[in-house]
Amino acid sequence: MFDRIRAAWRAFWNGTTAPAAIALPSPAPEDRKPMQVHRAALWEADRGGVQAFDQEALFRALEPMPGVLPEGMAFDAVSPSFDMLAAYGMDQMFHEGLGFLGYPYLAELSQRAEYRKVASIWADHCTRKWIKIHGDDEKVKELTAKLEDLKVRDLFREAIEKECHFGRMQIFVDFGDWNDDIEIAAPLAIRKEKITQKRPLKAIRLVEPMWSYPGVYGSTDPLAPDFYKPKEWYVSGRRVHSSRLLTLVGHDVPNMLKPAYAFGGVSLTQMCKPYVDNWLRTRQAVSDLVNAFSVMVLATDMDQVLQANLTATQNLYQRLDVFNATRDNRGIFALNKNSEEFSNVSAPIAGLHELQAQSQEQMSSVSSIPLVILLGITPKGLNASSEGEFRVFYDAILGYNEKVVADPLRKIIDMVQLSLWGDIDPEITFEFESLWEMSDKDKADIRKSDADAAAIYLEHGVVDAEEERERLRNDETSMYHGVNLEGAAPEDNDEDTEGEGDEDEVTGAQDARTAHAAGVMCTLPDGRMLFLRRSDDSDRHPGKWCWPGGKIDAGEDAYEAAMRELFEETGFDDVMLGLPVDVRDGFITFRADLSAPFDPELNGEHTAAVWAHPLDVPGQLHPGVAATLKAM
Repeated sequence: MFDRIRAAWRAFWNGTTAPAAIALPSPAPEDRKPMQVHRAALWEADRGGVQAFDQEALFRALEPMPGVLPEGMAFDAVSPSFDMLAAYGMDQMFHEGLGFLGYPYLAELSQRAEYRKVASIWADHCTRKWIKIHGDDEKVKELTAKLEDLKVRDLFREAIEKECHFGRMQIFVDFGDWNDDIEIAAPLAIRKEKITQKRPLKAIRLVEPMWSYPGVYGSTDPLAPDFYKPKEWYVSGRRVHSSRLLTLVGHDVPNMLKPAYAFGGVSLTQMCKPYVDNWLRTRQAVSDLVNAFSVMVLATDMDQVLQANLTATQNLYQRLDVFNATRDNRGIFALNKNSEEFSNVSAPIAGLHELQAQSQEQMSSVSSIPLVILLGITPKGLNASSEGEFRVFYDAILGYNEKVVADPLRKIIDMVQLSLWGDIDPEITFEFESLWEMSDKDKADIRKSDADAAAIYLEHGVVDAEEERERLRNDETSMYHGVNLEGAAPEDNDEDTEGEGDEDEVTGAQDARTAHAAGVMCTLPDGRMLFLRRSDDSDRHPGKWCWPGGKIDAGEDAYEAAMRELFEETGFDDVMLGLPVDVRDGFITFRADLSAPFDPELNGEHTAAVWAHPLDVPGQLHPGVAATLKAM
């Protein structure tokens, strides 16, 4: 049986006759071109979506587009000569999504929103926070500027997006010799003897996979270092050494399939195609059903019509045309009460939206993109959250960057170092920044835990105050990162220090080591803030508008003092404070993001309260508050 099917397919693609076992539409002449052979392998039978495969086309090496290989170059076709390959191809003939679609077809699919959005989201998130370079500050600054001049980040974003469309993308490194056939065919050694300040990296360019084709590679000895690894590529008929074409392949295929994929991988577009096809079919079916879910039925004598009585047939159609012409709430349809009945038959449409939503949401599974990011669909239900989905997605993005992007990017950074300084600094490294960020509450909990541990260590003499200050200064997650914490700790000040100092005392943001007071800036989503009017008999800044706040008492930290002052002056404490927004003249201002305003219960320190934008406050602002707002 399989032999007959195989013979029929061979005859079909040789242009002699169509296969008798499976009725397929005849392909257009252009679909018989070599570059379309892998689309032919996926030719879909009109039998409920079942796909038939030609195992020879499935494993045949992809023939490049015209002009990619040099004219007159011999090209050996690869066909399955082993029973194992033939059996594999025929066993999979009813599976979907197998076989390379071909670059022309993948380029066509990139125009469809479903595929483009998946690729764009993936590429945007891979480069959204990008990398952090470590090393000497001056060198890092110079290296970062050069990478920006070369537009490395933008080009990698485009390369990742097209890799998602095609399964392979290449980056050509140009040292000003792109038109020198001898030079680009030679290996590129990333050493100071080859790359110098006089011969620097001048540009990097993207090469889409339809314009390149692998050259020499080993295919006989799996132990050889070049086994299924091309040493060179043909780009528009020109030989280019593989060291000059940095290749990105996100989803590699087994060695036996690499020739069929032009040594690329399975594209995200191809993996999503079965799900997108299902969604498009469901969407159209639902639309068709909604468009014609209701049918009007006339029960009448059809004897003469069925006997091909022309007059009776014309009369019946005329009656139906009249009804359709007047079919609205003001129309009338006359019936013979003795022999006719008129009714309406409607197809049930309940549940269609769930079916349509389900088929659409399935696209999220294969792309690994959360629904809220891909489709804007938020989870429903009590305490429902996408936090876990975000974490998994961000981990997948980080894994892709480390697997696919890291090696080409590292080579480019080494080339840039040689171009700038003539040497590669081993102390310069980079890492991809994780997209995952803890909430303000999680960060506050960790800081509180660290502070408690530090207090125990200080009490038992494990570390001294200077060592703990140094740790806070060097900890990038600390509120005091980079702040000069040298010197003695500040003495307590009993004077009321709510707000900031006098206007002539405000000298800008200072470090937190002299902090002796704390306050809270309560904000709403629309930008309004809570302002309190100081009493007229206040010793400092009477009548001025400020935020809740006051002195840090003994045994309190700044966070606890801010929460206490907020409750004492407004009667409200149902909030988790965020990070400090300003440290000025010993006063730490925390931010509290609220979803709705509350009615403050004022004590004797203030006489009025208002929720207003800073420019709409009905009076003069406290000078410290004004300075903090100006610095934000």
